[in-house]
Amino acid sequence: MERLYQYLWKHSMFGRQIILDDGREVSIVLPGILNEDAGPDFSSAKIKVDGTLWVGNVEIHVRATDWYKHNHDKDPAYDGVMLHIVAINDGVVRRSDGSAIPQASVTFPVEFFSLYASLSENIKDVRCVSHLQSLSALVIEDWLSTLAIERMQQKSSRILDIFKSCGMDWERTCFISFARALGFGLNSEPFEMLARSIPLNFLARHSDNLFQLEALLFGQAGMLDMSFHIFDEYYQGLCREYYFLAKKYSLRPMNKSLWKYSKTRPGNFPHRRIAMLAKYLYGGFSLMRSLLETKGDEDKARELFSIDLAGYWIDHIQFGAESGSAPVALSKGSVDLLLINLVAPLIYSHCAYVGDLEGAECSLSLWMTLDPERNTYIRQWQRSGIPCKDAMQSQALLQLRKCYCDMGRCLECRFGHSLLRNRIRKCQSKE
Repeated sequence: MERLYQYLWKHSMFGRQIILDDGREVSIVLPGILNEDAGPDFSSAKIKVDGTLWVGNVEIHVRATDWYKHNHDKDPAYDGVMLHIVAINDGVVRRSDGSAIPQASVTFPVEFFSLYASLSENIKDVRCVSHLQSLSALVIEDWLSTLAIERMQQKSSRILDIFKSCGMDWERTCFISFARALGFGLNSEPFEMLARSIPLNFLARHSDNLFQLEALLFGQAGMLDMSFHIFDEYYQGLCREYYFLAKKYSLRPMNKSLWKYSKTRPGNFPHRRIAMLAKYLYGGFSLMRSLLETKGDEDKARELFSIDLAGYWIDHIQFGAESGSAPVALSKGSVDLLLINLVAPLIYSHCAYVGDLEGAECSLSLWMTLDPERNTYIRQWQRSGIPCKDAMQSQALLQLRKCYCDMGRCLECRFGHSLLRNRIRKCQSKE
């Protein structure tokens, strides 16, 4: 509750007038600055008491006696507290010199705390689901726009971290990011590990030989062992080629147990995605340059992902397992996800890094041209009455769910803020 009271004070939700426990009237001019470190909760606050302007610190507690439990009476850092806000007045508080601190007891109706409790419950659906219909379209639109940019910046931050770890090499950054994106969530981490496990310049030396590229990637993925599939000539050939190349480049394979299969369709097994990655390396990897040349144009970017699997992988979903029905190209839905999670963030990151603001805007515009993602989270928001017309809004809703709802950050969410403010106004209007 102390955190809630700090939030209410910070956003001036107590109103502009409060009454001290000794009967004096206080006008709140400025709530001050919230202190995230040690010391009083708010500094540089301004209040007027009986017409006199006071400037100083404000401390907030659930119970007045928490002042003594926290040993503030013995800490000179709290001598500058000019106002003590509490929910329950169970005593007078004093500074280290014994002087009493002006105190105000502030309470709210039960229905307000009921709303806060419903927002802060640890549930699996949207926390404020039963209250969202009361939000204005302006509040929703404004918050979703902010969240979309926040999500793009979050994705960009990850890409720039990769960029720095790659010695400022954009093509290698793109290669690692592309590999990660081919994992489509479930296998993102092992795909990134695979891409990092072998320098792009090693792969470039074999860009004219698809079989060698496949051997390097499948071998590094930990998927090659000559004791398996002994009658599969393609597989055995990969094993022999990888053992030669691994010795040449001093390579060490990943642990094959890192790869996940249980929640993916056979056509999307990591084997086929690795084979697809090899096809992109064939002829030389220059995807980053190609992406920048699209300038965020959806059709041009989509064409970059129209490569088909060939040879063994036309009718195999993994080694030794044939399937005549598996698609040889990425589906439209898969390409959409690559445009959302790879293309737009990569363009944004590069443009932000070089200071190209117009280019960064193009990446956000790309999100607006794409259909929204279809997943459980998005469907939950739509059932709650929140619109989702394009990928920009679906990205915003994913950011809201994962970085606010699931982390209990209702007090930092504009939906939660609006709902609490509206409830306070409703309660105050009844008084």
